[in-house]
Amino acid sequence: MKAIKHLAFVINGTKSGSRELVEKLEKIAGSLGIQTSSVSGFPVPEGSLSDADACCVIGGDGTFLSAAAEATRCQVPVIGVNQGTLGFLTTYTAEEVEGLFPSILAGEFKVQSRTLLECTAQEGHIDRALNDVVIKAADSSQIIHINVFADDEFVTTYVCDGLIFSTPTGSTAYTLSAGGPLMHPDTEAISLTPICPHTLSNRSIIFPSNVKLRVENAKLGQRLLVALDGQRNLNILEGSSLGVSVSSQQLQIAQKLDYSHFNVVRHKLKWSGGYAGEA
Repeated sequence: MKAIKHLAFVINGTKSGSRELVEKLEKIAGSLGIQTSSVSGFPVPEGSLSDADACCVIGGDGTFLSAAAEATRCQVPVIGVNQGTLGFLTTYTAEEVEGLFPSILAGEFKVQSRTLLECTAQEGHIDRALNDVVIKAADSSQIIHINVFADDEFVTTYVCDGLIFSTPTGSTAYTLSAGGPLMHPDTEAISLTPICPHTLSNRSIIFPSNVKLRVENAKLGQRLLVALDGQRNLNILEGSSLGVSVSSQQLQIAQKLDYSHFNVVRHKLKWSGGYAGEA
């Protein structure tokens, strides 16, 4: 990759040690003659990464998700530094990024492209999600009735607590807790997982990347809430529909040269290959 000349930091100041780490990294960048800037606001405001060659997120996966839409729009790679808890997306530790920062700024990292979901409302509004699109009742105590179509072919009517449309990146997030499948991040596909379905045979479905999914509000008087990456919301009113498909745009993530997806999964999900309690 080409060397970085202007790096934008996206910082979650509520995470312990984040501001101190940024100060250290800014000093390293300054000593190498590299321009830096800091971005505030969640999600990251439109236009705030326009002049950057790359974006360095310091926080947790939520902070990373807040930068994803703008980083995609500007087509800048995102360097994720974990100051949170799990850190599937923020794969650099604070110690690693300090030691590797000069080489990172010199372009010594590999870029991994990640699939995004595109949501299209009937009003023409378009938004994108890196992890997932979740549909639930606006009243959280209610179940939902929702029709799903794939390329205009009727799939089924779901009666459940909610639906999760997930990317491969999001397959280690909410959908995993709902019993959805793990997908390799290089897969171009959409998984659909119902949350607590009333029909026990309802299971996750994997759709190909070229499918156009459509969701229809199927119950009189029902108002549905659509959450994109748990951060931005849309409404589906009675008689309305929502389109979900794989976006033509992708997010670029800057990874370590020796990055291994399965190493991350084994570590974060605590896979051991042995029985619980086994030494």
